[in-house]
Amino acid sequence: MSAPTNTYADSEYAVTQIAADLGIPWGMAWLSPKSIIVTDRSGKVNRLDTDSGKTQAISGAPEVWARGQGGLLDVATNGQYQAGDWLYFSYSKPTKEGAATTLARAKLSGNALTDWQDLLVTDSSSDKRVHFGGRIAIKDGFIYMGVGDRGNRPNGQNLNTHAGKILRVALDGTTPESNPFTKQGKAKAEIWSYGHRNPQGLCFDNRNRLWESEHGPRGGDEINLIEAGGNYGWATVSYGKEYHSPAAVGEATEKPGMVSPKEVYIPSIAPGSLLCYHNTETAWANRLFLGALKLQHLSWVAIYDDLSVTDAQQLLSDQGYRIRSLLEDHNGDIIFAVDGGQIYRYTPTDK
Repeated sequence: MSAPTNTYADSEYAVTQIAADLGIPWGMAWLSPKSIIVTDRSGKVNRLDTDSGKTQAISGAPEVWARGQGGLLDVATNGQYQAGDWLYFSYSKPTKEGAATTLARAKLSGNALTDWQDLLVTDSSSDKRVHFGGRIAIKDGFIYMGVGDRGNRPNGQNLNTHAGKILRVALDGTTPESNPFTKQGKAKAEIWSYGHRNPQGLCFDNRNRLWESEHGPRGGDEINLIEAGGNYGWATVSYGKEYHSPAAVGEATEKPGMVSPKEVYIPSIAPGSLLCYHNTETAWANRLFLGALKLQHLSWVAIYDDLSVTDAQQLLSDQGYRIRSLLEDHNGDIIFAVDGGQIYRYTPTDK
């Protein structure tokens, strides 16, 4: 399928449509400098040529629990992809109880996924249709994946479940002995950090620091700098309000022993993704980009030497995009996917 290349611009940027009709494109990863693999939450997989806009369907994806926020979620590669390498996926795997966020891998042979392997079916099974998490980041031979609390608030502080956590496993799905809770009773050995509500962004910056964005309740979306063993507070602490009343969620906004967010969004923007921008030759160096689903814009913040995050700005706020996924291309442009099924290239004039 070939997409129209609609382009619009003002004095600061140009946005070009690359592709359309891709369902809800939840995850994207580079196969080459001009080719992207794209997951659709309904369970479909496509390859996209970013120059021509042509798409090619890829077969071999598993059955997914495509209900509510569940379905086929993220896709990632271990560095620069080469033919025959593993591709890593997250998805909502059907279970007797409903579905569980699952980490898997497969290889791409022609236009088919082969040798599909579930690496970790998380202990997060529920029939609730919310808070699957699913974002993947890979660094130094380890896979990090966020899992939401599955709509059950106590999961965030419960180390006996994977729900409400950031997990870390090796590339083959085994548990590293260096994980912080491997020797702590019944705690899940895959846990890297806990106290998370619904992680929807996960990435490493140029200094190998792991950043996470997550949905708060009504208000209180967060950007967090992830530390091994860190407790990020949910739902004991939160900056959000109840959906049914003006009452605050949790006991306070901060508490000793719990890691405070680097940035909080009130009102909520519903961050659907997080991009650590790596190109150091542009004015965007040392920035984090977030795609906003609720407030429908591209947001960025700067990272400073003291690890504070500030100077938040909104881009494309007049276009009405529910931005679901972000990639940085080899030129330093940003590729973004929206819930309407379109994929765009964002080229600023001042980057």
